[in-house]
Amino acid sequence: MKSATPLRLLLALCVLSSAAIFSPLATSARAEIKAEATAGAALEVSLDSVDWNYRLGQPATFTIKVVRGGAPLADARVRYRVGPDMMPGAWTTATVPEGGLKVDGGTLQVPGFIRLIAELDQPAGEKKVEMQATAGFEPEKIRATQTMPADFEQFWAAGLAELARVPLEPEITPMPKLSNSKINVYHVGIRTAGPDGARVYGILSEPKAPGKYPAVLNLPGAGVRGYTGNRQMAADGFITLEIGIHGVPVNNPASFYEELNNGALKSYRTAGLEDPKTYYFRRVYLACVRANDFLASRENWDGKTLFAVGGSQGGQLSIATAVLDPRVKAVAVFYPAFSDVTGYLHGRAGGWPHMFRARDDGSPGYHSTPAKIATSGYFDTVNFARRLTVPGFYSWGYNDTVCPPTSMHAAYNEITAPKELYVAKGAGHRATPEQTRRRAEWLRARVGLLP
Repeated sequence: MKSATPLRLLLALCVLSSAAIFSPLATSARAEIKAEATAGAALEVSLDSVDWNYRLGQPATFTIKVVRGGAPLADARVRYRVGPDMMPGAWTTATVPEGGLKVDGGTLQVPGFIRLIAELDQPAGEKKVEMQATAGFEPEKIRATQTMPADFEQFWAAGLAELARVPLEPEITPMPKLSNSKINVYHVGIRTAGPDGARVYGILSEPKAPGKYPAVLNLPGAGVRGYTGNRQMAADGFITLEIGIHGVPVNNPASFYEELNNGALKSYRTAGLEDPKTYYFRRVYLACVRANDFLASRENWDGKTLFAVGGSQGGQLSIATAVLDPRVKAVAVFYPAFSDVTGYLHGRAGGWPHMFRARDDGSPGYHSTPAKIATSGYFDTVNFARRLTVPGFYSWGYNDTVCPPTSMHAAYNEITAPKELYVAKGAGHRATPEQTRRRAEWLRARVGLLP
């Protein structure tokens, strides 16, 4: 009988211990331990091919590592998924050994990309830690899915004729706070095609020193915002005009653009997509040509050198402007948007703004109607790339999920004009310093300004 008391105590302690283990406090404690174990950790994802390129049928192997302070971290948990560019895939959870987790990425039998996205398995509320790598399978052979409208040339000829009937009527306002000893900066508004009185606005930056200079049209990425101009290029000896595309002044407070971005212009990317004559980007493309009309009117322009430069939506606009306006002598483009947007209708990635991407349940996207699909052909970067005749510098990264590499290669491969591509393989939707440096050097070389 004396041995019963210790046994009861032991059972009681077991019950108490079990309660502690499964109590909310214990769960919270484990989460804190987990957070502490991975605090400050980073993910590294690599491929077994140095340049991330593979032949068709060649398998790609990814390696996931968890590091902290440059040292491997063992036994951290990650979630990852692997599959074709922008296509949905199932998530897998795994523990990463100190030497890294090898993941079979498979291969492709047709040109394209396979991407692995990894996330650190963190407690709820912790900042997401994510990294990815993307394998290219003979991307130089990717062919576009977008079709060419039979009346493409007539459509844009009519638009340009409409634009030619509109007077320039420039409004030029000095901006002394942005000017300095080397450059003058102005806020500019000029008439363009569209509703009566429609204008395009931008920031003009010019060298102060007398002389004749090459000109650069800077075209904007997506969104609604103000601008301060490309003043560095002006200091380097270019006339630059950085425009907005929404027909509103570009020197207002940030709150002005935030209100538009969340309100009237929230869905501008697909506004009027039912008909090419009403689609939002018709006015935008013509406004880019009108901006060149203004640049060509400047007395200090050299009369021959005009470049179109931009990234993302700005890359899209650069290529389109160079085709619509023969005064453009070269383009320098980062990650061009609106490239092969119909890719999603053919089971692969399409370009921003992804209007034809299937819904989460696999049903066709909201905009995937015959009329809207037909309209896209008049504006797709692919169809302008097919008509491009001027030299161009192009650059992007394989990890871009805003403008997927599948879509950009589809457009690039259609270009028959002289072209140079620099792939910053691990880059996403933001230019690296090396991309920016190479673009600047390429542009300067076009006008003999290299040191």
